[in-house]
Amino acid sequence: MIAIEALIKIVILVLVVLGIVAYLVLLERKVSAYMQDRIGPNRVGPKGLFQPFADILKLVLKEMIVPEKANKFIHALAPVISITVAIGALAVIPFGNYIVVGGQKISLMIANVNVGVLYILAMSSLGVYGITLSGWASNNKYSLLGGLRSSAQMISYELSLGLSLIGVFMINGTLQLDKITMAQSGGLWNIVYQPLGFLVFVTAAFAETNRLPFDLPEAEPELVGGYHTEYSGMRWGLFFLSEYTNMIVSSAVMVSLYFGGWSLPFVNYAHMAPNLAALIQVLTFFVKLGILIFIFMWVRWTLPRFRYDQLMNVGWKIMLPLAILNVLGTGAVLLAIK
Repeated sequence: MIAIEALIKIVILVLVVLGIVAYLVLLERKVSAYMQDRIGPNRVGPKGLFQPFADILKLVLKEMIVPEKANKFIHALAPVISITVAIGALAVIPFGNYIVVGGQKISLMIANVNVGVLYILAMSSLGVYGITLSGWASNNKYSLLGGLRSSAQMISYELSLGLSLIGVFMINGTLQLDKITMAQSGGLWNIVYQPLGFLVFVTAAFAETNRLPFDLPEAEPELVGGYHTEYSGMRWGLFFLSEYTNMIVSSAVMVSLYFGGWSLPFVNYAHMAPNLAALIQVLTFFVKLGILIFIFMWVRWTLPRFRYDQLMNVGWKIMLPLAILNVLGTGAVLLAIK
């Protein structure tokens, strides 16, 4: 019974995420058009709302061309690794507390593990393999350079990313995302206590998701398309899907750790019907998620790309010291108030 419940949750999550990702692409094109005083997609369906379906159909129908001397197995495996790791990280995200079906409480997360944040960090670190292997397997120097850049970039910023979260763990005393969310309900969110940690985390998240101004692995001026230069059709589409899914994962983690997750200030869910409370919780979570995703898009179309030496200097000389300072400062404050 537990396995069937988990399988149903997985299917629903995958379908919802893929649907959201498809329309995030449309949203980003609309946002960029607005910022550049253009119209944006408006031909397919009313206001361009069916554009994602046209894009998916185009990718499915396109021929998938593989270089003659490429490692064909790894070339095909790399995008699968990227999208699998990205979606897998969502398994421990609490989108709400629980719903009641047939008198049984069903949690609104797939897996409630006691080291949920470490699981997400582990899955995100595996994502580098998909990008690196795609660059190596393509037998293309531009793709290889893009993969190597990504390895250095993601490993560098993962240190800051992990350290920035330690302050939250010290305050809440747990690594479970649902318990961290509950600890923020009825009180102040962690962003109030950890503004520096959040700043480091969100900067590192931009680098981890290869979004501007940190999209050096696929910089067009010097690397053509970077690690996915030799990809076409749906294999290229999987890399695109994984980038947007990683953006959803990063935003969902920020919502859970710093912005109270599904909780709302001054709202007591205990006095509501369980399913009504669950509906409000899920809507609250997705509204917060949407705001953070919009910020990702806003920054992309506002800031220029860093040079690679600037990227590494920011990671090692600014972000890492600030993350360590945040840990030391949090520890000092906790000791002082005891």
